[in-house]
Amino acid sequence: MTQHRDIEVERKEKKSDSSKVGVAAIKYITYLIIFFGILWFLITYVFGRLL
Repeated sequence: MTQHRDIEVERKEKKSDSSKVGVAAIKYITYLIIFFGILWFLITYVFGRLL
């Protein structure tokens, strides 16, 4: 007796893409640099002239 079985094998691999993490880190570091640059400008020039 020969039995034929159809077996479907699903392989799911979780991919951790380190390049996406790097791009996000660079983006948020750039936001922080711009934020602190504007903050420094405000403290130095705008508030410095008021005092």
